[in-house]
Amino acid sequence: MKLIDGGVLAAKGFKAGSVAAGIKKKKLDMTVLFSEYPAVVAGAFTTNVVKAAPVWWDKHIVEAGHCVRALVANSGNANACTGEKGTQDTQRMAAVVAELLGAESHEVLVCSTGVIGVPLPMEKIEAGIGSCVAKLDGSLASAKDSAAAICTTDTFSKEVSVELSVQGKTIRIGGMAKGSGMIHPDMATMLSFITTDANVEPAYLQKLLGSTVVDSYNMISVDGDTSTNDTVLVLANGASNSVVINAGVEGEEEFAEAFLYVHTELAKLIVLDGEGAGKFIEMTVSGAKTKEDARLIARSAISSSLVKAAFFGADANWGRILCAMGYSKASFDPEAVTVTYTSDAGTITVLEHGSPIAFDESYAKKVLREKVIRVQAQVGDGTESAIAWGCDLTYEYVRINGDYRS
Repeated sequence: MKLIDGGVLAAKGFKAGSVAAGIKKKKLDMTVLFSEYPAVVAGAFTTNVVKAAPVWWDKHIVEAGHCVRALVANSGNANACTGEKGTQDTQRMAAVVAELLGAESHEVLVCSTGVIGVPLPMEKIEAGIGSCVAKLDGSLASAKDSAAAICTTDTFSKEVSVELSVQGKTIRIGGMAKGSGMIHPDMATMLSFITTDANVEPAYLQKLLGSTVVDSYNMISVDGDTSTNDTVLVLANGASNSVVINAGVEGEEEFAEAFLYVHTELAKLIVLDGEGAGKFIEMTVSGAKTKEDARLIARSAISSSLVKAAFFGADANWGRILCAMGYSKASFDPEAVTVTYTSDAGTITVLEHGSPIAFDESYAKKVLREKVIRVQAQVGDGTESAIAWGCDLTYEYVRINGDYRS
């Protein structure tokens, strides 16, 4: 596997067109992603009981097993909590795209992100769709515009793409994501769109996505909020003419590894762009009895507001980490825990086998002032481990979310 350019258009047979439709002020806010060949689709969606109209639309398409030809997404308006009109507007978006591309409505996925509770400006939406379709192409510039068009409070767009070989055939997997705030395990205010030219068995693709989400998007946290619109969609159009990838096929492990890599890197970019964040925190838990225990412990620590605040202040307050680990509902022995901080400025152990270590506070602060901080928590002599990613909690986060609607 090697990293390549191209983002969501790195794979063969995909095109995109993006425009500033006027939903946001003078920014790209609509994109249409098109597959030249029917693509099998897999999806994962928010666990929030309150789901936006586009989420229900996409869930139906995924569960029905339809192949798809296109995806339309807008930013600036979530089309969430908008009643029957929201449902009708979602259907209309799919219908307009389908008509322009010679497809059926059920072959068009729809995603929206932005402010909740405001009806879509459908005149702008419909005009924007037409403009997007007119601009469809597979260039690097189009991929970058598409990634920018789905952003809301993001400070940068997020793209990853890789290339690998399976039984002599070159396969590409690429993707783009948006997300900055309302980010928490069990998915968050995020959209992630992955494309591949691999020929993938549909049930396998859905199963693979399900297991991948657990160790990527479900292991990140910015602020503890889970949104109404969270969606991950994967389109596989088979344009590489590869062997059908399924469990047990030669090359399946390599494909699964590359697939996980793309999703994990996008998830990490979301945290790196956390609203108001100044620090990126990686929490590794090792020595757990079960994989689920390791996940619970890591997720709990990076989700804690007190832990996040301590990192903001470069305070080596390991007690907050241990406390968050303790209420994770995971099984571990507190007397066996060792906690170490690492950054480009050095490494410092603050707790060893459950006992505090006398450490140099000034040196600890130097370690914790860095942009990227890694926390290692050894919790026993088990064989399981997990990694979660989070960020600090800052004054800027409050400012951003204090006037989000304006």
